[in-house]
Amino acid sequence: MRIPKAAHTARPWRIHEFTKDFRIEDVWSFRAPDAGPDDFPVMLKALKTAYDTRKAPAPVRFLFAVRWKLGALLGWDTPQAGLGGRVASLSDRLPQDLARTVENAVPCSDPFSDVYQLDDEAARELGNKTVHTIMHLGWVPTGDGGYELRMAALVKPNGLFGRVYMAGILPFRYLIVYPALTRQWERAWIEHGRPYRRAAETARGETAG
Repeated sequence: MRIPKAAHTARPWRIHEFTKDFRIEDVWSFRAPDAGPDDFPVMLKALKTAYDTRKAPAPVRFLFAVRWKLGALLGWDTPQAGLGGRVASLSDRLPQDLARTVENAVPCSDPFSDVYQLDDEAARELGNKTVHTIMHLGWVPTGDGGYELRMAALVKPNGLFGRVYMAGILPFRYLIVYPALTRQWERAWIEHGRPYRRAAETARGETAG
């Protein structure tokens, strides 16, 4: 579900310290039934475990296939245009203790790179010729004893070209990509997160008994 940008800015996230030159593009919430306060690492692992573009809906696969093809033809995604080239990594802004939090992060085959990972928030980034994007993930209480995942997309477009690009893909993000992402991430928790949590609770109960 799309939620107001203030839902992100009102939280005391560490990300605010390092992204004053980025703008908030989108903020979404994702349900995590039966989640508890310590389940953020479980959710992150579930998302990475479930990542598989082959299982995405056909319209999403088509859009990304077109995007990567254009990027290859026009040089949008070359190493020179990405992180460490045109784009300075957000990791370069972090204190060493925060940067080291990703040393044991679960790897993933998606195009994002881990920036930092704490008990209730994490940041991942993607840079290319069009834009530098930060995907911020946070773990937030819902008020009824549960917890939900929140994702904020923070962007820094590359000049006029980047701003035009972001405006051009906006309808596709809202109509196709984000609805599919919501289903995928909520299913990832059901299939890979919640079972893991319940198994851990069972093991603790048996040990205590």
